[in-house]
Amino acid sequence: MERNPAVYMLASKYNGTLYIGVTSDPMKRVWEHKQNLAKGFTQKYDVHMLVYFEVHYEMAEAIRREKQLKKWNRAWKIELIEKSNPGWRDLWRDIVIV
Repeated sequence: MERNPAVYMLASKYNGTLYIGVTSDPMKRVWEHKQNLAKGFTQKYDVHMLVYFEVHYEMAEAIRREKQLKKWNRAWKIELIEKSNPGWRDLWRDIVIV
């Protein structure tokens, strides 16, 4: 995965607590969440499983999308996740560059 801006969703477990974020380096940022280096919500609620992400060409576009998704109700977010990741698989390995 190129290091383009991305919007991502983390979950604590299947149908669990959700977190939406935006980053210029998805691989690094998700790793930070997984290692509990990102202080705050994801650490407190053990939200470390990458269940959804979308890559954007520009950071401004990614930020707009993040804000949009954060306004969505939970059912819409779950529907978006399940459209591309019906088993709520941790997508971390999909973004790791080997």
